Amino acid sequence: MAAAAEGLLKNRYAVLETLGQGGMAVVYRAFDTALGRDVAIKIFNASNDDIEGARQEDEVNVLASLSHHSLVTLLDAGVDRSDRGNPRVFLVMELVHGPDLQRALLRGPMTGREVSEIGYDLAEGLAYIHRRGVVHRDIKPSNVLLADYQDGNSRIRAMLTDFGIAHRGVQQEPAGSTTTTGTAAYLSPEQVRREPVGAPSDVYSLGLVLLECFTGTLAYPGEPVDSAMSRLVNDPALPEGLGTEWRQLISAMTARNPRERPLSNELVLALRDLVILETGRHREPELPTTPVTDTERRFGVLGAPSEGAFDRITALAARVLTTPIAVVSITDADGVWFRSHYGADLEQIEREGGLYASAVLNGKPWIVDGGRVDARALSDSHVAKEFGLQFYAGVPLTSHDGYTLGTLCVLDFEPRTIGEHEIMTLIDLGAMVMGELELRLANLRLGSTTRSPA
Repeated sequence: MAAAAEGLLKNRYAVLETLGQGGMAVVYRAFDTALGRDVAIKIFNASNDDIEGARQEDEVNVLASLSHHSLVTLLDAGVDRSDRGNPRVFLVMELVHGPDLQRALLRGPMTGREVSEIGYDLAEGLAYIHRRGVVHRDIKPSNVLLADYQDGNSRIRAMLTDFGIAHRGVQQEPAGSTTTTGTAAYLSPEQVRREPVGAPSDVYSLGLVLLECFTGTLAYPGEPVDSAMSRLVNDPALPEGLGTEWRQLISAMTARNPRERPLSNELVLALRDLVILETGRHREPELPTTPVTDTERRFGVLGAPSEGAFDRITALAARVLTTPIAVVSITDADGVWFRSHYGADLEQIEREGGLYASAVLNGKPWIVDGGRVDARALSDSHVAKEFGLQFYAGVPLTSHDGYTLGTLCVLDFEPRTIGEHEIMTLIDLGAMVMGELELRLANLRLGSTTRSPA
């Protein structure tokens, strides 16, 4: 192990084991003796090269300016002087528990739901850095970490790492340089042509990564030069069976003309829609029974009379949490349907869903204390328009086999806070709603298995 690993870095960090190694740095698992937690430490190789030194400094400066849940967080930085003749810059980052996407893909192609969730997380991260003028320039599976919080409630989250060649603004390779910065298999056409590179380049590379998640193989395999040049004349091949929504999105992301690609904030909305769509897709039953069709499920959950069960629960939620409105919403590919609503005349909203889809997307309670000051709510039509929503607290309605069908939420026209006890009450009431939904779906499955052949 390196000399840095033999003692404490900065009299604080005990370097324990190697996690990964690249051409410019080694990443270690380490222990922060001051705060009693595990961290990841990236120690750059010693270099007297001015360009390399500037690149290391740039990574520190870029990471120090960024803070987002889809980016690996920089905690500290310093210089390792254990070898007096070769001082080395190091970065201390949060330790992400989980594999990188490259390792995860060794298991084979991913499901549409997994791809949509990974893409949504990464698109949010790109939208964040692009708004701040930062371009990553090296989006690839090995730079995507899959964080597993192992709490039984949160899904795996994708986080972007390694900003070693990131830059601010549009940038072109230095005059006289004979190399292209980035990884050959994921370069954008403008990187290959050595043209100015901006945010659309990251969108293109992410499109290739998402396509690889579906196929398990590189879109442009082969030797680096052949791989890089082939995208100048051929669009990536999309697999048969890929849904229309995915074909349209990946084709747009990998357009050879950067101006034809979606902006990263548009990408967030498109992938959020795909998360909702993929969450609504249902597994085939494990037993050899006739599956419940989407039409039957829709009738069972949306079309059948409520018999007052949902209405009693929404009324109870509004009374217990002292809000004027409570709603049971069901999300499918067509929209967000208000199956039961207490205190407001609401039926259905667009599939974009806004706040009503947020608990579905995140798989956990979603709380907005003040609609007009919370950036997550400003674009929601019920906040921005005449309805005037100010407070939202929703919990997901998740079936026993892992499908989130909708939410139970309470609403208010005034900003307010909600305590842990109230959130737990809302979760318990949501479980009552889910019990009713499970019973209806079970009855549908039973009817499917006993239905006589035509």
